[in-house]
Amino acid sequence: MLKDQDIREPLFDFFDEKFGKVRIIEEKQIAKSRADVMLVLEEKLIGVEIKSDADTYARLARQVKDYNKFFDYNYVVVGSSHSKHIEEHVPEYWGIIEAISKEESVEFNVLREPEINKRAQRTYKMKRKLSILWRPELSHIQEINGMPKYKQRSKDFVITKIMEKVPWDLLHRQISEELFQRDYNTISEAIKEWRSSNKH
Repeated sequence: MLKDQDIREPLFDFFDEKFGKVRIIEEKQIAKSRADVMLVLEEKLIGVEIKSDADTYARLARQVKDYNKFFDYNYVVVGSSHSKHIEEHVPEYWGIIEAISKEESVEFNVLREPEINKRAQRTYKMKRKLSILWRPELSHIQEINGMPKYKQRSKDFVITKIMEKVPWDLLHRQISEELFQRDYNTISEAIKEWRSSNKH
């Protein structure tokens, strides 16, 4: 029986091979759920929910709603015990990957590739994608697009202005680039520096 920890590391290797340039971020809070995995690709974000053989579907309906609010595409990765019934529990546009236990390894079988998530209203999804970024990252997007700094204004205000000023095709790429460059070792210092420079 495969557990979550049995699946994760081999799964990350699988995604590295499948997508090439990809940033993998684990345990990302999204609305009322926590995304097991967020995949950052050059122009899109992909949510990945893992349901191992030890997991139930108890929270899946809520998780599906929350994933759809943030991500361009979504996968559910399931242990073999769930593979025959998972289609009943996720939308038809979600991708499904089966994790199969072999003697010394875990293999993955793509049962269904995901389709673009068009169910979330475009404006709200872009707003939520931008909300994933921290203030220094938003500030960098403002800078590279020649926008005012909007010191003392709220994060929500800045996000709205970015959405008004930056073409969305470009914005998808810029969001991904910020997440590719994100350094969890230095971000607390970067946030402190941003707050200090935006006091006045």
